[in-house]
Amino acid sequence: MRNFSSYGSPDKNTDYYVPREALISNAIKQLNSGHYITVWAPRQTGKTWIMQEAISRIEQEGQFDVVLLSLQFLYEEKDADIVAQLLAQELIKQLNLDKLSINSLKDLHHLFKQGILTKPLILVLDEFDALDPEVIAKLVAVFRHIYMTRRNKTTAEKDYLLHGLALIGVRAALGVENVKGSPFNVQRSLHIPNLTHDEVIDLFDSYQQERQQVIEPEVVERIWYEFKGQPGLTCWFGELLTETYNQATDQAIKMTLFEGVYADALNLLPNNNILNIISKAKIEPYKSLVLELFQTQDKIKFTYRDPLINFLYMNGVVTVDQVSLGVTYVKFPCPYIQKQLFDYFARELYQGMNRLYDPFEDLSDTISTNGIDIRRLLQRYEQYLQANREMVLKDAPRRSKDLRVFEAVFQFHLYLYLVSFFNGYEVQVVPEFPTGNGAIDLLMRYAGQLFGLELKSFANQPGYRNALKQAAKYAKNLDVTEIWLVLFVEVVDDQNRQRFEMDYTDQHGVVVHPVFVQTGSLVE
Repeated sequence: MRNFSSYGSPDKNTDYYVPREALISNAIKQLNSGHYITVWAPRQTGKTWIMQEAISRIEQEGQFDVVLLSLQFLYEEKDADIVAQLLAQELIKQLNLDKLSINSLKDLHHLFKQGILTKPLILVLDEFDALDPEVIAKLVAVFRHIYMTRRNKTTAEKDYLLHGLALIGVRAALGVENVKGSPFNVQRSLHIPNLTHDEVIDLFDSYQQERQQVIEPEVVERIWYEFKGQPGLTCWFGELLTETYNQATDQAIKMTLFEGVYADALNLLPNNNILNIISKAKIEPYKSLVLELFQTQDKIKFTYRDPLINFLYMNGVVTVDQVSLGVTYVKFPCPYIQKQLFDYFARELYQGMNRLYDPFEDLSDTISTNGIDIRRLLQRYEQYLQANREMVLKDAPRRSKDLRVFEAVFQFHLYLYLVSFFNGYEVQVVPEFPTGNGAIDLLMRYAGQLFGLELKSFANQPGYRNALKQAAKYAKNLDVTEIWLVLFVEVVDDQNRQRFEMDYTDQHGVVVHPVFVQTGSLVE
């Protein structure tokens, strides 16, 4: 019986896996054709496994010598000569070459010459981006020299027999960090995407067929929604769902089990992938960009040439949102990662809130056994925010360009206010992120009811009208008949409150209740 595994490359004999034949075939085709390629993607997307599969099949054909080396052990070495020497030693050992002395970077190219090598070589260097950036630049210059010298020649005519080369994980070779230019044709790069929707379904179908245990389709759809096919996280959650928490293997895995496992995956269980993402997102200058992504007004354009975006992308903090050909924006990779980041930054800013109301205060105007008065709840929040504004904004992060408080600060604060306010009540407060692009909703479950709050900043009237329509659409997706649109604004007078806090009803009968929350000036 196989299992789900997120600990390194999957073993086809013991682990559930997705074949990914198109990617493997593409890698084989490029290497067999003599291309030097970069294999790149964020962490835990299956780069190494795909290349292992590719070179295993190439090796079986017998036309080339094939070597896969991991360079992770050289990550602290800053001397390019030492790196070249150690790399050569590993190659000489694996290829069973006669005694050959490679003592410096300038000698490395000799290792790949006709006569030293007797058969064309395909070389795959894993963890290449673990090397020091200057070492990377020097090594790829050697490989570029070999590539340019041997191209368009027959094997007999070639001075070098390094036929194909794959650098796994590298971004410097694509010209992003290498100021001297790209050593390889960018078109010869191989990007490894997340699993597709169909691949995720196939992954869990394999489990159901082998274990004869049904997983309800809604559960698999929710796994796709929350993790968007990120291989490491998808398989990690698959392990939790089918092994760690799967006590009744003779019964179907239903949404009730999913919800419990997902809550623990968010709040209780450590995951190295998430720990790494948070460690990268919380440091400057990257933190400011991450906080800016939580704003709900303007999208941020995606470009690999931006070093901040590139760094966050390669570490799995953000991804690409391609709206149409040539139109791309930055977004969070999946709801699960966005929730983890939201919760981390919220608690970093506001550990908890005490004395939100007197212990003997009558809260029946806000919460009763029958439900929650959301408008009154938001009035209480605004009053608390105004009374404690200096404390709330004291250590709040600000944008360097205009010293304004990040919009996300109020989202974090409202979320933790609600969690603290309902402490002791059976109210579940959960942040949701339906698009990955700034849209944030707080869902509250209480007394068998679902209350939705969509958070926005009030910028102008066209944006307001669009927000009403979006909120109504989201309410329909939630299968509720009403939703509250929370509009943060610096200042609003009574006349405009009365004018813009009018309920909006869409063509399906969904009611949107707009409510302003006045923050005061964001610049001090």
